[in-house]
Amino acid sequence: MTKYPMTVQGARALEEEHLHLTKVVRPKLSHDIGVARELGDLKENAEYHAAREQQGMVEARIRDIEGRLQNAVIIDVTTIEPTGKVIFGTTVEIANTETDERVVYQIVGEDEADIKARKISSGSPIAKALIAKEEGDIVVVKTPSGTVEYEIIEVRHI
Repeated sequence: MTKYPMTVQGARALEEEHLHLTKVVRPKLSHDIGVARELGDLKENAEYHAAREQQGMVEARIRDIEGRLQNAVIIDVTTIEPTGKVIFGTTVEIANTETDERVVYQIVGEDEADIKARKISSGSPIAKALIAKEEGDIVVVKTPSGTVEYEIIEVRHI
């Protein structure tokens, strides 16, 4: 069975989504299906079919979340002694060695990745290049437009 690395925040977000789907969305859909059933002939009842389709998608998402949480390896980076080494869950400040442009990323699980929030998947090329390196190291990242060198400025356990 596949294990999924996940931060504490990522697990909490999945738990909140699961709670919302099971306590709010599922009962509303059940109600909507009941109301649509009362409208008559189910063969030509668009409201009924739409609600049933939505119910199927919600149930699939609930099962997916339950499976991911059941197989999650939750890593709380704040409980790990900082060593300056990049590991799953750390927040890393890097600088492009050519332009000196700096960016900060947190390395997270696949489900948590959100580039706008500066959270990158541990499976992404940049995260793979950073993991196991230390502050001061230079890493080379292959991008579609060529290779880019970054210096690891700071590794934070936050």
